[in-house]
Amino acid sequence: MTRPAGSLARFATPIKAWAQRFAFLLLIGVTLVLMMAGRADIVAVERARMAVADAVAPLLDAASRPVATVANLLREGQELAALRAQNSALRAENARLHHWQVVARRLEAENAALAELLNMAPEPHTRYATGRVIADSGGPFMRSVLVNAGTGMGVRKGQAALAEEGLAGRVAEVGGGSARVLLITDINSRIPVVVESSRYRGILAGDNTEQPQLVFLPKEASVEEGERIVTSGHGGVFPPGLPVGRVAGSGEDAIRVAPFADWNRMEYLRLVDYGMPGIVMIDDAQEGRATTAIGALP
Repeated sequence: MTRPAGSLARFATPIKAWAQRFAFLLLIGVTLVLMMAGRADIVAVERARMAVADAVAPLLDAASRPVATVANLLREGQELAALRAQNSALRAENARLHHWQVVARRLEAENAALAELLNMAPEPHTRYATGRVIADSGGPFMRSVLVNAGTGMGVRKGQAALAEEGLAGRVAEVGGGSARVLLITDINSRIPVVVESSRYRGILAGDNTEQPQLVFLPKEASVEEGERIVTSGHGGVFPPGLPVGRVAGSGEDAIRVAPFADWNRMEYLRLVDYGMPGIVMIDDAQEGRATTAIGALP
């Protein structure tokens, strides 16, 4: 004989109320029991935990795949937009370079025709060796770097040392496998230069600061900030037109030039032999006289 539904409801109501009242205490009790069981048999608890993790892992992996897919799609979309912008910039730059290539070829042909018309002596063939900067002797009394290229690669004293941006200095000492480059900021550096726009000549004098001075300019010379400074070719040291820097400021005491070469990012230097006499011949003559004097000693 079945009980009426009302009697079951009357029986279940007190149990439900008791469970709601003591649910928090029951959870605490279950937690304590699990902690005690874990201390009693750590291996069994660890195996149970790993079994639960193994069972849940496929579900978590399946749930994470859509999120990872969406993230990859968003990242690929961003990269595609960046590539499109970069491609557009490269197209514009390519068009500009093509224009300048045409201009350069026309000027080269015109220059060759004028040189032939004037019967101008050809410039000497340049040779160069590239060396990596392996030491920096920067200090309060000396500004120079050491590169791993020497006489074995055709390096000689007086050769120009070019960084990626412009003139960095000249070769001051040469060994069999290394060379010391005197930077244009060194206090012993003196370079004949010219203001590119106005063609005023002067001397770029290093003073162991980051910005050497522009001295011995004509009195009527007017130099503005931002003007380019290049080598003048005088003295037979460097050929004309090598980029040196820009005028950083002109005060009452001195005109400062900010070099194009970045000393903080200088990793490689190109040591170029332009076939200029200047310092190279002077140094070779001095070395010859010293060798002769040593050989004459008893």
